[in-house]
Amino acid sequence: MQKPTRKSNSLTNLVNNAVYDLPTPVNLSTLWNTGSLLGLCLIVQMLTGIFLAMHYIPNTEYAFQSVAHISRDVNYGWLLRNTHTTGASMFFLCVYIHIGRGIYFGSYLRTNMWMSGMVLLLMLMATAFLGYVLPWGQMSYWGATVITNLLSAIPYLGDSLVKWVWGGFTVSNATLNRFFVFHFLLPFILTAMVIIHLVFLHETGSNNPLGLNSNTNLIPFHPFYMLKDVVGFVALLVGFSLIPLFYPSLVSDPENFILANPMSTPIHIQPEWYFLFAYAILRAIPNKLGGVLAMTFSILALLMMPILHCNKMSSTTHYPQNQLLFWLLVSAFLMLTWLGSMPTDKPYLELSQLITTAYFSLIFTIPMAGTVWDKVMFHHKA
Repeated sequence: MQKPTRKSNSLTNLVNNAVYDLPTPVNLSTLWNTGSLLGLCLIVQMLTGIFLAMHYIPNTEYAFQSVAHISRDVNYGWLLRNTHTTGASMFFLCVYIHIGRGIYFGSYLRTNMWMSGMVLLLMLMATAFLGYVLPWGQMSYWGATVITNLLSAIPYLGDSLVKWVWGGFTVSNATLNRFFVFHFLLPFILTAMVIIHLVFLHETGSNNPLGLNSNTNLIPFHPFYMLKDVVGFVALLVGFSLIPLFYPSLVSDPENFILANPMSTPIHIQPEWYFLFAYAILRAIPNKLGGVLAMTFSILALLMMPILHCNKMSSTTHYPQNQLLFWLLVSAFLMLTWLGSMPTDKPYLELSQLITTAYFSLIFTIPMAGTVWDKVMFHHKA
């Protein structure tokens, strides 16, 4: 009778040490809520996705009609679909704030967490892209065609790789089937990766706004931060409620309410808003292979930040010039997001090239820009 009790106690202790009594820095701000908000987004997306998959038909003849059937005939199907669509935008909004906080406060110096976070970002982007194809509207079809065709820029293997992804010689029923399967499976793999990310967090401890040693001035996670997370949950759930109920088409492209037609190309093909910054960088480079490499590196460049960091202190809080550079980086990101929705005409193309150059320059400069300030301050102190 005692063995089950020991197992139960050990499980209770594990949960208690991982969540309830987790030692946490005393000075965390509300920006540290984004991690738990991302967990809530993942749960909402998985639950709504499972119920949507019960009615969705991954076939080019019926996919568009099945989405219409979900929205019109299934009980609360319209709410499920709108919540799932809105959830993708909420997910990326929290992700970008989470990454921005990591750059500002030097969280990237916790290398294992930062690297696992970048893997999570790439997996999330892949999942979102695959899901965007499933409604089989005009933008879904042509977005899939344009993005998968980028693989053809790879020397020697490109054309064969594109045909392998398509499952044929064009975006077709085989493409939709495999995209649906991977879109359904990836969130479960992503959940396993989240657990690994949390293990690294518990090994190294949370960063804090001052970038000080996290082994001092610690308090238990409950009730202090658990209550703060609840406030964040309520705010996020309000967004999940208001947008699907009152502004269901806020994050939807009108072209995607038209059945996919391979014989009719939309005037302006563009991805969802959370991919527009990368799309602007892709179009800013005249060479196809160069554009693909620049677009890929716009995300992978974040992996270089721990390597390039040579400031004496981790947090940007201590560096006035780094704070300016950070907000310039945020402005460049927002500008690229806007430019990605614009046509490839003058002056948008030239402006995209200028902002792309600034974006990469700032990513590489921020981890090193504090060295001058360090020399001035420490020389003055000496």
